[in-house]
Amino acid sequence: MKLYGAIDLHSTNNVTVVIDEQDRVVYQKCLPNDLALILKEFSVYQSELQGIVVESTYNWYWLVDGLMEQGYKVHLANTAAIQQYNGLKYTDDNSDARWLAHLLRLGVLPEGYIYPRAERPVRDLLRKRSQLVRQRTTNLLSIQNLMTRNTGSSLSAKHVKGLDVQQVDELLPNPDLALAVKANLSVLCSADEQTEILERTVIERVQLRPQFCFLKTVPGIGKILSLTIMLETGDIRRFASVGNYASYCRCVGSQKISNGKKKGKGNTKNGNKYLAWAFVEAANFAIRYNSRIKSFYQRKKAKTKGVVALKAVAHKLCRACYYVIRDRVAFNVTQAFGPK
Repeated sequence: MKLYGAIDLHSTNNVTVVIDEQDRVVYQKCLPNDLALILKEFSVYQSELQGIVVESTYNWYWLVDGLMEQGYKVHLANTAAIQQYNGLKYTDDNSDARWLAHLLRLGVLPEGYIYPRAERPVRDLLRKRSQLVRQRTTNLLSIQNLMTRNTGSSLSAKHVKGLDVQQVDELLPNPDLALAVKANLSVLCSADEQTEILERTVIERVQLRPQFCFLKTVPGIGKILSLTIMLETGDIRRFASVGNYASYCRCVGSQKISNGKKKGKGNTKNGNKYLAWAFVEAANFAIRYNSRIKSFYQRKKAKTKGVVALKAVAHKLCRACYYVIRDRVAFNVTQAFGPK
């Protein structure tokens, strides 16, 4: 008899279900998030289980890894792509788990990518780095805004980073305002130090794989961004087309059209936010240092908002990187952005 398992995962517990080929429930129970207990419950059915679906939540690593280590065929459900039957009047965790198992049985389960376990820690270091970079930028902007509000003059980012305690006291005689800026400066300096430590560690831990080496020929992409793109992309072959990759990188719009009219938007946050950030970062640098890309950006900016023009550059770079990685070729600015 063929059986199909599913786990509707939550922060502290899960609903585990096993169904047969007629969708009859063989086993159903709410369990604590205890790997040993879950494995014990599944062990009765292991020889007949065709696979186990785990819901792709923020905390799936431990469960998927543990099940795979014990020889189970695990499927990670892409929850953003799963739709329940609209006619259902009542759903709960039990019905959600049964639905996942039902989709697996039919062979129509939208699946997510189970990123290789060995590479996750260093990828998470780069994710932590991007978090610190955002915090650094937040504190930098906070200092600039405070100075402008209270003195009427603006400070460049370079000037802010070079401030010391005495200079802050001279610029802001009010002790409370000075203390606010010093707090921001302290966090900014700490973020800078930790970012450098993370960068050094990542470079020591991992090197660019051959198919990703040509990323450094793309304007705006250096060692850290190329490593970020490599670790977040994984196997480029999992993307059937450049459009799939651009969508995963959140570089395309999301809207619903019916009869030529806009009916709303889809899930704009579906995809990888770290790749989205990486390509926007690359776009910022590319505009600064490549005249051809800068001209493209300025033409776009003249017709629309600056942020839209920046995203257009990021989209172009994203599509170009797909071919650079897949075909192992150097970046061609004419192919990506057209002739001058």
